Amino acid sequence: MSKKVISDYNGYDYKKDFWENTGREYEDQADRMAIRKLLPKRMEKFADIGGGYGRLANEYLKRAHKVFIFDYSKTELEQAKEIYGDKIETRAGDIYELPFKDNELDGLMMVRVTHHLKNLDKAVAELYRVLKPGGVAVIEVANKRTLPKMARFITGRSKVNPFDKKVANYKNISKDGFYNYHPKFVEDIFDQTGFKTEKVLSVSNFRSKGLKKIFGAENLVKMEESAQQILAPVRFAPSIYYKLRKPEE
Repeated sequence: MSKKVISDYNGYDYKKDFWENTGREYEDQADRMAIRKLLPKRMEKFADIGGGYGRLANEYLKRAHKVFIFDYSKTELEQAKEIYGDKIETRAGDIYELPFKDNELDGLMMVRVTHHLKNLDKAVAELYRVLKPGGVAVIEVANKRTLPKMARFITGRSKVNPFDKKVANYKNISKDGFYNYHPKFVEDIFDQTGFKTEKVLSVSNFRSKGLKKIFGAENLVKMEESAQQILAPVRFAPSIYYKLRKPEE
């Protein structure tokens, strides 16, 4: 196991305290929308990496014969088991040493995890290792090059440069910091690892308290539907989703 843990959700009710009681309906639906567009419709073995309590499980349970939810937090995995029972198998561990065999999985996804990862290249290498040749990985990345971050930098309110490829570590968010990545930095890692990018989506394009008050979550979800594909080339959203494939041998 890695000695340094970026975020330990053991003992924390992520389901209730982060998702259910905080007005994140729009973000939740935006994630689901992207996953439905990117995941293969049929898989034998699939893993939700960093899947926690299985927030997104209903988007993949019917697509895979065997489903694993992997997470560092045993608290989250216990919740997942309570909710889904025998529909899933849980595995706890370190993302840098995944408890799966080489070429074991037909598909996997990793959503809202990269901002916890100091060594993204090592994590991506592990995802590549456990995926079968021809398998698909859907990975969401926390983007440093958003319009609000650009505005804060240009006006001098932030020292974090969203235009360079350097990893941004926002230490004020937690004691360990949250990591945001420039799209080109991430895409270079995917290429160097061996992944082939098949599709990119721009997700949570309207993530804003002000926009939620003006339009409401339901209307923002409707706007999101078309925006995910249209805005993908500019890579400005808080979340960038990648559909990657491990080449056939």
